[in-house]
Order: sequence, then C-alpha cells, then structure tokens
Amino acid sequence: MEPMINHIDLCGTMASAPSFSHENHGRRFYRFLLEVERLSGTVDTLPVLASWELLEQADVSWGERVAVSGQIRSFNQRATLRRKLVISVYAETLTLTDEQPDNRVRLTGALCRAPVFRRTPLGREICDGMLAVNRPYHRTDYLPCIFWGRTARQVSQLGVGSKLCLEGRLQSRVYTKLLDDGTAMERTAYEISAVSAQALTAEEEVPV
Repeated sequence: MEPMINHIDLCGTMASAPSFSHENHGRRFYRFLLEVERLSGTVDTLPVLASWELLEQADVSWGERVAVSGQIRSFNQRATLRRKLVISVYAETLTLTDEQPDNRVRLTGALCRAPVFRRTPLGREICDGMLAVNRPYHRTDYLPCIFWGRTARQVSQLGVGSKLCLEGRLQSRVYTKLLDDGTAMERTAYEISAVSAQALTAEEEVPV
C-alpha cells in the first residue's frame, strides 16, 4: 500500500536546546521543543525530532526562530504494563527565519477507531477520531484528531476504515492525570485540530 499524505509546516521559537533522543541506522536524532503562537495568543509547545546533520547544517540554538517542515510521527512507548502513544514532528527541513508563526498540517488516512461525538461544557460540538496514516516500510502513524461543529457531526457518522483528507494544526493540551497511587501528574497531549475534512470514496485518488 502506498504511503498517504502526511505533511506539516511550522514556524516558531526553539523553547529548549536539542537533546539526544535515539540512534537509528547509524544516524543520531535530537529532540527539542518548539513554541508556536496561535492567533488567539495561546502557545502550542510541540516536540520536534531532527537529525544531527540537519541541526549542524542549520546551526540553530535555543531561543532562535526556526521554520520546520516534515511529518507527524507516532510510536508506542511501553510504560510498565501500559503503552503510551508518543507524538512528535519529524523534521525534514530546518532553517532560521524571521517569519510569523505558522502551523499547518495536511493528512490523509483512515479512521482506525469509531469516532466519538460529544459536546464541550460550553455546548460546542466536537468529535474525537484516530487517523491511521501509512508510510514506507510497512509502518503506520496513529494520529489523534479532533473535529468541530458541522465537520464533527459529519465525521461522527463515518465508520472504521473510512478515508479522510484533512487540514488543520498540531496543538498541545496540558491536562492532569490521576495516578494509581492517588497522586496527580500534569501531562501534555498532542492532537491535530482539523479546520476542514473531506471523506474520500474508494474510487477517489488521494488529493495532491
């Protein structure tokens, strides 16, 4: 199966210095946090993975403004008896910039869980979905998405396996989790907030 579309463009400020993450096939990857401001003033703090070669070529450091282009990746991290879905941005390009904040995502994939429709405490319609996006070498990224309003109602009617093309932004959300021992821990979740979404029929080609 061919990989589907998975692309993200970000422009923001490096909120941490790159720290070593892992090594894969002889390449060393580093992680840093990127702060991207929304029009509302809210700041999304997003994790970015970049190769040592990319960081060295861009010559970037903490506090500088950078533009990142790449893909959204996921993997399951084992934590005791549970698995945690870890989301990050895989940087394919990285450059210094003085441009305004940017956060644009485009994905095509298939719903791998039944969508869940609900209303916020303020009455806004929202639908939670999990999109499976294929990539080469038989790998799949599982990306949590949220849809709003009329789009939320439309997506809530779709079944598992339905294909979607969506545009939106990657956002961070801080929440408090109650642990088994009764203590509370602050955690951060990442999800794609869809601005628009289109269901694709089996006969339709993936948009380009």
